Amino acid sequence: MATTWTPDSWRAKPILQVPAYPDANVLEEVEARLRTYPPLVFAGEARALKRQLAEVCEGRSFLLQGGDCAESFAEHGADNIRDFFRVFLQMAVVLTFGGSKPVVKVGRIAGQFAKPRSSDIEKQDGAELPSYRGDIINGIDFTPESRIPDPNRQEMAYRQSAATLNLLRAFAQGGFANLENVHQWMMGFVGESPQGERYEALADRISETMDFMRSVGITSENYAKLRETDFYTSHEALLLGYEEALTRVDSTSGDWYATSGHMIWIGDRTRQADHAHVEFCRGIKNPIGLKCGPSLQADDLINLIDILNPTNEPGRLTLIARFGHDKVEEHLPRLIRAVEREGKKVVWSCDPMHGNTITANRYKTRPFERILSEVESFFDVHRAEGTYPGGIHVEMTGKNVTECTGGARAVSEEELSDRYHTHCDPRLNADQALELAFLIAENLKQGRSNGNGDNRIAVNA
Repeated sequence: MATTWTPDSWRAKPILQVPAYPDANVLEEVEARLRTYPPLVFAGEARALKRQLAEVCEGRSFLLQGGDCAESFAEHGADNIRDFFRVFLQMAVVLTFGGSKPVVKVGRIAGQFAKPRSSDIEKQDGAELPSYRGDIINGIDFTPESRIPDPNRQEMAYRQSAATLNLLRAFAQGGFANLENVHQWMMGFVGESPQGERYEALADRISETMDFMRSVGITSENYAKLRETDFYTSHEALLLGYEEALTRVDSTSGDWYATSGHMIWIGDRTRQADHAHVEFCRGIKNPIGLKCGPSLQADDLINLIDILNPTNEPGRLTLIARFGHDKVEEHLPRLIRAVEREGKKVVWSCDPMHGNTITANRYKTRPFERILSEVESFFDVHRAEGTYPGGIHVEMTGKNVTECTGGARAVSEEELSDRYHTHCDPRLNADQALELAFLIAENLKQGRSNGNGDNRIAVNA
């Protein structure tokens, strides 16, 4: 690995998962315009997130990362963003209450537009077309015109990300996240479910605590942390031309930051040590995520850690484990042992979604019981190894979709067609997301009661 890095040094490396744009001149023109646009996020915000992730690394906080599988241009609206944020806040409150630890809130939003594909070709009814790679690249409609990669979509993605960030910042800092609103975050369709009842009981306890604090003079008016929250954005850094165009030098530190999002990650299909995506990410100072699938060998992981975090900085690197519910105990222990043996400072997070995708009733889906099983195995392995399971990474929405089967209000395979709206992979609906948060909270709570709250979490058998 060469020591010299520039924002465009990735262009000299092999690269996978790139679209074949028909007109290179148009692509260059779009990227040139993007280089003149304002940053979407700021270096100081990325540094603040890294400090909070360092607390996760030391077992003093917990990471909640979640959002859309792939954002779409068609579903961009204030109500969708608000509903996502409401459910995210609910999950965070449940986890905070269960673990008695701060929750670092990172959304898969305001930039999650590009998707890797297992095949370059999609087939429907005997016809073949280029695969849909996310709205930033081409369209989801199965027509030749829609599937042509269009560079101008990058500017559309930029503008949607800017608008989304503007609203998220207003929600996080403008009073919507005030703990006095904890009851108002409840979604109507969740309120009648078992998870709704559990959440309302928790919200009642929080309200009682707020009443007591108010009586002694501590209110949201004089204590900002009660009415505001830190919320960060993240996405997979797949389309490197777009990422390069939004990479800027920080005037205070002289370091390079990707300003497309606070945190970006490298996918399981693009984590080759000598390829372009690793080359790009090693040079920026943002917090970085690395997806770890079943094919990742322990020696290769240590090599990647050395490349991406050579100074062993806590909070710099999050390892996002995504194995499948029946493969966690086979693959995760050897990776943990290698990381511990080498003394590497990382955040361990669980992605229980991507290894549990099946086809049922002609729809891609994810059985909720498999998602829960992977989470439980993830925590169980960390307990056995004496390490800290620091986070969860999920694809979820605030909408009442029927995309993942199961849950307390069970979605059947026959019901998948009722409200199947995802542009790519199936997401947890609000009720399922809240149920998952309660499961994790119970594990966090038991970890505290067993005296393992610093580094280990117990799991119910």
